[in-house]
Amino acid sequence: MTMREMSANQAANQAYVSDRLLPAEPPPASVRHWSKARIAGIVLMTLWAAIAIALVVFFISAWNPALLTRYGPKLLDGLLVTIELVVLSVAIGAVLAGIVAAGRLSKNRWTRGLAFAFVYFFRGTPLLAQTFLVYYGAGQFREVFEAAGLWWFFRDAFNCAALTFTLNTAAYQAEIYAGAIRGISVGQWEGARALGLSPVVIFIKVVAPQALITALRPLGNEIIFMIKGSAIASVITVYDLLGETRLAFSRSFDFQVYLWAAGLYLVVVEALRRLWDAAERRLTRHLKPAQDSSGQQVVAEQLGA
Repeated sequence: MTMREMSANQAANQAYVSDRLLPAEPPPASVRHWSKARIAGIVLMTLWAAIAIALVVFFISAWNPALLTRYGPKLLDGLLVTIELVVLSVAIGAVLAGIVAAGRLSKNRWTRGLAFAFVYFFRGTPLLAQTFLVYYGAGQFREVFEAAGLWWFFRDAFNCAALTFTLNTAAYQAEIYAGAIRGISVGQWEGARALGLSPVVIFIKVVAPQALITALRPLGNEIIFMIKGSAIASVITVYDLLGETRLAFSRSFDFQVYLWAAGLYLVVVEALRRLWDAAERRLTRHLKPAQDSSGQQVVAEQLGA
């Protein structure tokens, strides 16, 4: 080997060591120009800040302790009804969504078609229209439900709202679960089958944990949507948080009760968001790269290994 070849190999080895062990220098900071988009963003942020300040000033100036004492407990009762309605709908809807998702993934075209029709209807029509169909439509078949012994269920507005929300969220959750399962590569299934695992064990031990990570964020968004969409129940005389707020406003004509309701909705949504973030960190902790005490990523492979 000539001296020139030895120098070239030495330079290549130094570049290899530099690339593998030494962190790359960050690129220079780009110069930010005052573009139209940046100016529009600053204007919108200023506008939103002005609106928020105006609401805070209004809330402080219009503060009425007597009003809070009178209607505060009612709003908290309405909040409990909202939470009960959402938890019941999401929990039962999750069970139904598993069945519908299995139908969406079925190889039988009739089963797949029925599952698609269910999802297509409840995702393609407004939740308010669905609530009216169940609540007011049930009264058109009162004799039938009385003969079947089901009128006790459909005559209660809360039960009608819970049924509608359950069917609606089941359609959305079914698509979330089906999409997450489709996202698992075929190699995962084939590798598990090569090990002699049964289909049930493959789904529980291999597919479901990976699909859950994919479905976690969309599922959290769906629950948040149900929390905010539950306000529709107040239209059919369910005294949830918004129903109690409307009743309080009709008696006091004080706008700040709506601000209280908005604050309670924000508290619930923020609590759910933080809970979901903690669950995501817990489920994805094995995906984070190993780090040493100095916070730098540990080199997984050593030179010459």
